[in-house]
Amino acid sequence: MLKRHEVEILLKAGHGKTEVARLTGVSLCSVKRIAQEGPVMHVDDAAERAQRQVGRPSTVTNFRKPILEILQHAPDLASLEILRRVREAGYEGGKTALYALVASLRPKSAKPLVRFEGLPGEFSQHDFGQIEVQFVDGASRRIHFFASRLKYSRFMCVSLVRDEAVESLVRTLAEHLASWGGAPLQCVFDRPKTVALKWRKNGEVAEWNPVFAYATLELGVGVELCWPYRAQQKGSVENLVGFVKSSFFKVRRFHDEEDLRLQLRAWHEEVNQQRPCRATGVIPAVRWAEEKPRLRPLKVQPEELALRIPVYVGPTGTVLHDGHAYSMPPEAISMPATLYLYGQRVRIVAGRYEAVHPRKFVAHEGSSLAEHRAALVAAVSGKRGQRYLKRQQLLELGEPAIRYLTEIVHRRRGSGTRMSTDCARSCRVMVRRFCGEPWKPVSRNKCLVRCTWRDLSHPG
Repeated sequence: MLKRHEVEILLKAGHGKTEVARLTGVSLCSVKRIAQEGPVMHVDDAAERAQRQVGRPSTVTNFRKPILEILQHAPDLASLEILRRVREAGYEGGKTALYALVASLRPKSAKPLVRFEGLPGEFSQHDFGQIEVQFVDGASRRIHFFASRLKYSRFMCVSLVRDEAVESLVRTLAEHLASWGGAPLQCVFDRPKTVALKWRKNGEVAEWNPVFAYATLELGVGVELCWPYRAQQKGSVENLVGFVKSSFFKVRRFHDEEDLRLQLRAWHEEVNQQRPCRATGVIPAVRWAEEKPRLRPLKVQPEELALRIPVYVGPTGTVLHDGHAYSMPPEAISMPATLYLYGQRVRIVAGRYEAVHPRKFVAHEGSSLAEHRAALVAAVSGKRGQRYLKRQQLLELGEPAIRYLTEIVHRRRGSGTRMSTDCARSCRVMVRRFCGEPWKPVSRNKCLVRCTWRDLSHPG
């Protein structure tokens, strides 16, 4: 349309038709036709082409009326069924053109937008997010975070997490609720596997994640899940994760992860204490002061929160969790158990047997209590079995113990069983000499690593 307008202006300025065709790059015939038409009143090219019926007419246009009649009687009828009926009426064209015509003629029902606003202490919104962050030095790293927000006051908490597993969700949720001074009536989540494992077509949860369910029961927190394909329930105005990305991660530069954490604390101060919320026009801290009396205290503080995990005591008298082995009394072998996972310790209950261990985080590191080792040796029948069990306990010390035992065995003469007994006695003497304490899992590996080769050759 703008090209037609250009031709009109040149013609009105007194230029000849041939000169206008040369200046505008339009054919002479088109210039003559434009000269006879009325002035340009709009710039909508598509509407103009439809009005002029530019191009070859589609074969589906002749079936516009029967399609309208079908849609008037059955507005929700599938396009495939409409295609079948129209072909019975003589349509021989392709399905793409017909589907496009059906989509343009099908009545559209516009549903009003529902804003899920919350009252003081009624709702809070929680969700995971992740983003690829590039630091100033060029290095990049994928950052996972967990965001929480009170719906009424818009008071926010964002924490960096190592993953999006159920433990990260539960522990970070407890920390956020404790920092707010309590929990609202309902905590609103999306539908991740860390919350719900299965749900029915009508949106009802068929199976909850048991670890998450027990944790919310311990905290005394009510849970509500968003209905499928109802994203507006997650936030009344902004998308929570999108807001954190657009207002923090995408507008700032970070030197390293430590700098990121420092800027995140400053950003919390800005969005909660200084800047008015766009949705309410009020600083979130002001509304939070009104909302805080409506929040309910947590039943358990975050540091005392334990995740209940069903486990099994294996034939070696250990419970395996997340790649870490924790010892149990030999009487508990083959028994189902419950592992209570705290932040820094582990408690295992199998019937009337119970054990408490320090929690392990290093890969493949385990915890074995001295009384469990002694009871396990006593439960093994036969001297040969007890000796090789002792050898196995020594081998579990790691590579230094393997080298030590190999050196002792090959430097002495005699039977292998005698060497196992001597090695056990020598290791205990060596641990007492270098560590000044009995044989314990905490000190045994450290002691062996610090031993010099001369000491290993002469265990005394």
